[in-house]
Order: sequence, then C-alpha cells, then structure tokens
Amino acid sequence: MKKSLKNFYILWSTQSLSRLGSQSTSFALSLWLFARTGSALQTALLSICSYAPYVLVSIFAGALSDRWNKKVTMLVCDTFAFLTTCLIAILLYLDQLEPWHLYMLNALNGLMDSLQAPACDVAVTLLVPETAYQKISGLQAFSRSLTTTFHPLIATTLFGLFGIESVLLLDGITFLIAASALLFLITIPRSETEAVQESLLGSARAGLSCLNEHRLVLHLIEFLASVNFVASAYDAALPAFLLSVPQGGRNVLAIVNMTAGIAMIAGSACASLMPAPKDRVKVIVNTMFVSLTLCNFMMPWLRRPVWWCIAQAIGYFLVPVMNTNLDVIVRSDIPVLMQGRVYACRNALQFFTIPLGLMAGGWAIDNVFEPFIAQTSPEAWPVLLFGKFRGAGAGAFIFLLGLLGLMLCLCFRKILIRKKQ
Repeated sequence: MKKSLKNFYILWSTQSLSRLGSQSTSFALSLWLFARTGSALQTALLSICSYAPYVLVSIFAGALSDRWNKKVTMLVCDTFAFLTTCLIAILLYLDQLEPWHLYMLNALNGLMDSLQAPACDVAVTLLVPETAYQKISGLQAFSRSLTTTFHPLIATTLFGLFGIESVLLLDGITFLIAASALLFLITIPRSETEAVQESLLGSARAGLSCLNEHRLVLHLIEFLASVNFVASAYDAALPAFLLSVPQGGRNVLAIVNMTAGIAMIAGSACASLMPAPKDRVKVIVNTMFVSLTLCNFMMPWLRRPVWWCIAQAIGYFLVPVMNTNLDVIVRSDIPVLMQGRVYACRNALQFFTIPLGLMAGGWAIDNVFEPFIAQTSPEAWPVLLFGKFRGAGAGAFIFLLGLLGLMLCLCFRKILIRKKQ
C-alpha cells in the first residue's frame, strides 16, 4: 500500500499547497473589491462568476476529462490559472484593474476548474487501492480544512503588510511547486476511458444515466444542492455582516474564517481516524442539520467575536465528516470507468445552487434587509432583535437562513433514509 500511495501523497500535498495560494488570492481580491465598492452583491459576484461556468459546462467537461490524459489536463488547467494571476498583477501594476476584469477572469478560471476537478478526482481513484478510500478522503478533507484555516490569515497579513501584489506572488510560487511535482515526480496510470471514441454528447448522457441508476447517490446530491444554496447565501452575507458591525472588521473576518478552518481540521482528523460508520447516509444528513442551524442562529444574536468564532466552529466541524462519507459512497458505488463523467454530473447538479445562493444573498442584503432595517423605527421588533446599525440586515438574513436550513434538513432526512432502506 505504501508504494501505491506514494504518488497520491505527492499529488495531494502539492495540489493542496497550490490551492492555498489560489484561495489566498481570492480572499485578498474580495477584500480589495469590498473596500472599493462597499457592496455585498458585487463582492459575491466574484464567486458567482467562478461557479456559474463551472456548473454550466461540468457535464461536458467530465466527458472530456474521461477521455483526456489526467496529468496533462491538470497541468494545462493549473497553468491557465497561473496566467490569469499574472494578468491581474500586471493590471494592478498599471493601476488599470477594474471589477469587471476580476469577473471575467474568474469565469475563465471556472471553466478550467470544471475540467480539472473530475480529472483530479479520477486520478486519485487510479492512484489508491479501494481499502484506502476513507483514509485518503479524510486526508483530502484535512488539506481543505488547512487551506480554509490559513488562507484568510495569510491573505490578510500579506495584504496589510506588503499589499495585494505579495499575495499574487505567493500564488505564483505555489503554482510552480505543484506544476513541477506533477510534471516530474508523479505517474498517473492511464484510464481505459482515455481510449473511448464516444461522442461528447453521448459521454455526457452516459454519465447522467449512470448517476440515475445509482439513486442513493442522486438523492444525496439533490439534498446537498439544497444545502449549498443556504450555505452560499450565508457566505455572501458573512463578510457584509462582519465587515460592517461595530465589533467586526477585516481582522475579525479573517479570525472567524480561520476558526472555521481550525474546526474543519479537527473534523477532518476525526473523519480520517474514525471507524467506518454503520450508516453513512444518516451521518451526512445529521451533520448538515447541526451545521446549518446552530451556526446561523448564533451568529447574528451573539454579537461578540468570541461567539462568532464558536458559531463558525460548530458549523464547520462537521463539514469534513459529511464530505468524507459522501466521497466514500461515490467512489464505492460508481465504477471507476464512469467516475469522471459522474463526478462532473455531480459537480453540475450539486453546485449549481452556489451561484444562485451567492446572488440571492448579495441581492437580498443590499436591496431588502439593509434598507429595511435602516428605515425601521428603533421600537420595531426587527430592530429590537437584530439592532439598528450597518450590518444588522445581513445578520437578520443569516438568521432566516438558519430557519430555511432547518426545514430543508427535516424534509430531506425522511426522504433519504427511506430511499436507502
């Protein structure tokens, strides 16, 4: 097994490092954009422009990824992302960077991600034995948690001390490390699907048909698509809330995000080391029930940074546990020859609600909740509950998202458990 996992360890560690650089850049750009525009919607559009093309073309991108060499696909996509970072640096140097540049480049990166993600997922399956699925899924969750923990701190520190250019430089260095390792140190076995001459439309249809045959996986994806809508709307609201309330600010936002990452590290360790649960479906549903409710209820009412950190910790500790169990179900149930197409279909179906949630969250805060709180008298119950200051509308919106998450989990819990039985 050690020999089988060697290439995985190199791929996992270097790609995780590159992801840290990329997410640090994304966080720094969101700070730059919010400082320039002051708009939750315009800031959320950065993520929307990344996710929208990602989910729109994922089904077809997965079909292409199944055919193409996985190593070459990942190298090309990483290189393209590096070039967009270079272009942003040039525009900054010339003092010509505008929000629409970021939207356009994020959209192009989203297209590349739609090709890279299924290629990387299949590459991992090809590199490891089935007995190691839970272990490597836990390790992947662990690296994502480390990235979530440290990228806000790294981005905020570098941004504050040396400017946004330093964050872009870090992104470029981590890319070079990952690309060099992928090019010279990693051997990925050839997949049988790379020789398939099936049409693009036929390949996409085959992926959807395979997913339809595995109904449990399909229903889990439907559930998590609903979860992602609530979670992404929360992601759009959180910066507007923490950057605006009197007790918040840029450093508080970074600390709260870092706390979420620390909680995810702990959750990843638990997911990687814990024995296989008897019912993975119940684990997925119950973790999301707790994550979507307590965090959203605590955040707007307990207006102290320490309570915001506790809320984030509760909400994010269980996310890696959910992801690990979902990943094991998909890798175990779906034949490896179909995984690229199925992973791409999953990405399209599970993640298409993310840009919708980001758009809905940003629009609702800017146009409904903040104006409503601002125009409401101090004696009215919404003001008594959530306060009357900039950011109070975002807090009220976060609380309503908790109620929506509660209803979704209660509805889907019965459906998923019944389908499994």
